[in-house]
Formats: sequence, structure tokens, C-alpha cells
Amino acid sequence: MNIAQNQFMSFPGMTPQEAILLQEGTAGLDETQTNCFFAYYEVKRKDPNSILLLTVIGTLGIAGLQRFAIGQIALGFLYLFTFGFFWIGTVLDLINYKRLAAEYNHKMAYESFEMAKMTS
Repeated sequence: MNIAQNQFMSFPGMTPQEAILLQEGTAGLDETQTNCFFAYYEVKRKDPNSILLLTVIGTLGIAGLQRFAIGQIALGFLYLFTFGFFWIGTVLDLINYKRLAAEYNHKMAYESFEMAKMTS
């Protein structure tokens, strides 16, 4: 098992799809770029369980925290001021929290790849 594969497994809540994305993306990077990628991605990545926790907090009163965490600021304010679309949006986010985290992490992986490619 190489260094990159060990780094993949260190992320909590890693899905097989995310691991494949990271393996394919880092395949063309040299060792320095791969290390830079993991440094960037580790900071930006969200654990699906964190998104779930923030969504549960939203059901108890402060709706929209999960949307703020994934960078959807306007939707976060909309959830906050409408009590999570009257809890319907919050309940849907409880069901789809893994998808929310996966979409966000995919976007952050792409950004991290681009930043890592600029290093040499």
C-alpha cells in the first residue's frame, strides 16, 4: 500500500466513490503535488457525520448550519429565517446528509487538485 492510499484511509467517512475520485486525481501528480493535494483537501473536506450533527442541531432550533458549513450561505440564511423551510428542508437534509457531504467534498477535491497542480 503506497503513501497516497494510506492518506485516503485517514479521512473519516470515506466512501468508495470518494476514494476512487482521489486515486484517479492524484495518479498524475508527483510526490510533492500529492502531498500538497492532501494538505489542501484535508483542511477543506467535511466529514458526513459532521454534516449530520449540524443538521440534527437544525431540527432543535438553529436551522441551516449544515448549509453554512458546505458553503451555501444564501440557502443557510433562508433555512435560518424560515426554520429550515418549516422543517421540511431540514428533514430532507437529514435524509440526504451523505449526498450533501459528497457533493461538497467532490467540489473541494477538484479545487485541491487544481491548487496542487500549480505547485512544483
